[in-house]
Amino acid sequence: MAQVTLNVEGMSCNHCVKAVEGALEKVGATGKVSLETKQVNVEYDESKLSVEALKTAIEDQGYDVV
Repeated sequence: MAQVTLNVEGMSCNHCVKAVEGALEKVGATGKVSLETKQVNVEYDESKLSVEALKTAIEDQGYDVV
């Protein structure tokens, strides 16, 4: 399993946390959001997912990955 930390703009509440973590779960990754740092730590299978796919899943929820 690979790990990556992504910076995500636009998160401000627990709903945001659930949206981002849920989007990652739907594509087969596990994410842990920190509202304080505006980051999400993601664990994923790099043979099945790319970092771009993770970014797209988050951006599809209306957040910006920077």
